[in-house]
Amino acid sequence: MSVDQEPTVNEARHPTDEVSTATLLGYLVAALALFGWFLFGWLVQRQGFVASVGETAGAAFALLLIVSVVGTVRRDRR
Repeated sequence: MSVDQEPTVNEARHPTDEVSTATLLGYLVAALALFGWFLFGWLVQRQGFVASVGETAGAAFALLLIVSVVGTVRRDRR
């Protein structure tokens, strides 16, 4: 891109809508489930603090990947 060219704006994107209450409730449930998973691994299974944090982080990243894929599929269907 040279200096005199204007960057193009992707007009095909839809404006972002507000996040619904059900989505926020789902995020809250997921956060509580991840925190419970951490506590279960640390206190019940006694696998150590760092191992519990790592396992919970892995589960959180997997959940974020799933949410990202579902969001992409839903956005492309519009």
